[in-house]
Amino acid sequence: MNPNRALNQYKSVGLNSALANATPHQQIAMLLNGALERIATAKGAINNKDAELKGNCISKAITIIGGLQASLVDIENNEVAQNLDRLYTYMYETLMKANIESSLEKLDEVAKLLIEIKTGWEQIPAEHHNTQSPNA
Repeated sequence: MNPNRALNQYKSVGLNSALANATPHQQIAMLLNGALERIATAKGAINNKDAELKGNCISKAITIIGGLQASLVDIENNEVAQNLDRLYTYMYETLMKANIESSLEKLDEVAKLLIEIKTGWEQIPAEHHNTQSPNA
């Protein structure tokens, strides 16, 4: 077995376990961190002219943002959810352009938006966190 493949499978099991045992609040935080990590890696790949890694990382960031968008509830009646929905769509479109153009600026723009969301998410008081994991 390829050692890199084995390591990636091990990491995948660890991540899946962490996600399964995390509260919904923690899961969103993990997704935000994951998207930011993929964007940072994509930026490095652009600098190193590694088109395959860049494409893979941006694709994963897009998938994560899609997951964040899918997690929004009561969009029709919630202005915050509506705004986030539009923002996630914008990020998706910007990441697609970043991939096509190999644009560090577009990646930075999305990262900045994600950091703003992450900062706000982290400021939610603990009493408003769902303390049970979704599998409980």
